[in-house]
Amino acid sequence: MTSASAKPRSGFWPARAATMALLFCSGFLYATWGVHVPTVKAMFDLNDASLSVAMFAIAGGAIVTMSRMARWIGRAGSQRASLVSGMALAVTSAFILSMPNYWGLVGWLALYGAANATYDVAVNAQAATLEARYRKPIMASLHGCFSLGGMSGALVGGAWLAHQGSPQWHIGLAAMGCAVVMVVGARFMQPDMLPGEAPVASSAAASSDDSPRKAVPPPALDDVSRRKLHRRLTGFGILAFLGLVVEGAMYDWTAVYMREVVAAQGAWIGAGYAAFSLGMAGGRFGGDPVRARMGGARLLRVSSLLCVGGVMLALVWREPAAAVAGFALAGLGLSNVMPVMFAASGEVARGAGMASAEAIAVMARLAYLGLLVGPVLIGAIAHGISLPVALAAGLLCIVPIALLAPKMLAGADGRTAQH
Repeated sequence: MTSASAKPRSGFWPARAATMALLFCSGFLYATWGVHVPTVKAMFDLNDASLSVAMFAIAGGAIVTMSRMARWIGRAGSQRASLVSGMALAVTSAFILSMPNYWGLVGWLALYGAANATYDVAVNAQAATLEARYRKPIMASLHGCFSLGGMSGALVGGAWLAHQGSPQWHIGLAAMGCAVVMVVGARFMQPDMLPGEAPVASSAAASSDDSPRKAVPPPALDDVSRRKLHRRLTGFGILAFLGLVVEGAMYDWTAVYMREVVAAQGAWIGAGYAAFSLGMAGGRFGGDPVRARMGGARLLRVSSLLCVGGVMLALVWREPAAAVAGFALAGLGLSNVMPVMFAASGEVARGAGMASAEAIAVMARLAYLGLLVGPVLIGAIAHGISLPVALAAGLLCIVPIALLAPKMLAGADGRTAQH
């Protein structure tokens, strides 16, 4: 049996709702910062190059600290780490617009990136714990809450600015509100699963005392096994990287494509971005039962084909409605790449005796580079040739996902969640 300190203090549904709320806050705060990128540019009179340096500071802070913070999360537990890093995220968000000069802003954004990455790994480690303890796939719907939080943050921020509200008050109130949600939500999260801890015996056991069954702990993770596990997690990270290259390109270039290639007018210009975002959110909220039924590997193969078909529709049929429909299908196809990879990372880590947080960080550190590389890669090809050719070339990143996912996800594709 688990120790008293590791025994869940809440049931599955309260912990799931809490984790959904914390990921919603993550998306909300990230979108709130995104709304104020033009505010920062105007405050410090930045050119595009200086603004890019500031934006890269966020990614730099995340990448540099992710592996080290993951080891701390493994020691502290995802419940405590979610609360502590959540408070750090709220504080760094609240004071972004209070920096006295440009280099102070760059340093603060690096801290914001580090806090955001730590929070992301901690909350996803909690999600991996819930999937493992109750054998119910939930990762996709949790990431759907992140997408929903992002859309909500953008809408609230846009409305605030439209009414000439103070940017400092807006970002401060958003951070304060999310901090309250994080404090309350963390109370319902569960301790991470111990090595060898088995899932709850049945739904009846889950509803009574959530007592997991005793199991034999996995063997100690020696250096050879650790290197082998790191190679497999790196493989997951490469697949996730490829998916995020295309996702980042879609987020940054759909509006440009609609305006310059499709010659869309008015609201149609932003409709491609909105359709892609809605496809992402819809696919994530509906992805868990599909993964439970067909497994993560097959889901990624089908989703990859859907993404390719959607982008090709937008490229070939250059009418606003057709392009919007194509971008919606592309979002639907890309929506489950990251949830499947997060879940698979946690699954193989538990089987080998590694903390879920450490495994997720190994995968995510490589994966999130895709969000940086994607827009830059597409922009370079678009500048040298054309935007349609660039978007078509981006689809080459999807093919390896479809081809390699079945082999790489063997034994970690989530199908056991049905048992």
